Amino acid sequence: MATSHEIKCINKSDRYNIHERILSIGGINHNGTHWKLALAAAIKGIEDGEWTFYVNDNHGRKVNVIISKTIMGNKYLKTEADTTERNNLLELPECK
Repeated sequence: MATSHEIKCINKSDRYNIHERILSIGGINHNGTHWKLALAAAIKGIEDGEWTFYVNDNHGRKVNVIISKTIMGNKYLKTEADTTERNNLLELPECK
């Protein structure tokens, strides 16, 4: 069964293409330690059923993070459609 993890930070490239924008994601484990995954590892973990990810929106609601594909077939992460036009994932702070 997949374990659920909140994404609290990301590392972005200087690219504008959505599938090249996020390099890694990160968060905090239940024991207070920090975790960080490369984008490819996060996508593989979702596909393998190992992990699910979410972000909290400005109203404290969980928004699921899903895999999407560009028309060229490149995979990237995005949040499920919600009631805001803000990009919940790309607006997260940079991971250290």
